[in-house]
Formats: sequence, C-alpha cells, structure tokens
Amino acid sequence: MSKQHHVFISHSWTYSDAYDRLTNLLKNRPGFNYSDYSVPKNDPIHTNGTDKELKEAIERMIRPCGIVIILAGVYSTYSKWIYKEIGIAQEYRKPILAIEPWGSEKTSSVVKNAADRIVKWNTESIVAAIRELD
Repeated sequence: MSKQHHVFISHSWTYSDAYDRLTNLLKNRPGFNYSDYSVPKNDPIHTNGTDKELKEAIERMIRPCGIVIILAGVYSTYSKWIYKEIGIAQEYRKPILAIEPWGSEKTSSVVKNAADRIVKWNTESIVAAIRELD
C-alpha cells in the first residue's frame, strides 16, 4: 500500500483550470494516493469571508499537510495570497514544490525562490517530487 500524501495546492480560482488539471493528473496516477487540503472553491470563506478568515482557513489547511504545492505561473507573483501561503508553509516547515505550468515561458520568481524543489508539468516528475519531499 502506498503512502497517503496530504497536500495543499496553492492556486488562484481565476486560473482554476490549471488546478483542475493538476488534481486530475494526480488522481489518475496509478499507485499514488493523496488528499487535497486546498480551500475548496465553494467554501463561503473564499467569497464572503474577511482576509483574516481566509488566512486562518489557509493555515488550518496547510498545518496537517506534508507538502505545499504551488503552481508557478507568472500570475502567482501578483497574488496577494501567494506571499501569505509561502509564509505559512515556511512557518510550519512544510516543503514547497513549485510546478512550472505546461508550455510556460515565464514563471514566478517569487515562487521559485521559495521552493524546495521545482519541476516541469510532467506527471512522473511531480509525483516523484511529492514522494521525495513529503
């Protein structure tokens, strides 16, 4: 039986297609088990909560995880939450895996500088990095 990996996937709901592709990729990888602790899109804190409530929700989600995954698209650099998520991950000593979006030419230096590991958009690279860091 393979290990159950507890992951927090940082993402922007504006760019949720990348998040959806990543979770499908992980879900469909034979022999890889994971639980996603990301703040769900339908969570009312996402749309109606205060910044403080959202930060606390993110912290609650990251705390039990073994790894924080950040999609390193250039949009990440302009997200006010990316800095908070990186800070929370570092505070709880969670390794950060940066995934460069498929086919991207520009990526977030903020994310890459904080990452413990950077991989390309490739199933085996992503799974291997999660197993190594978690």
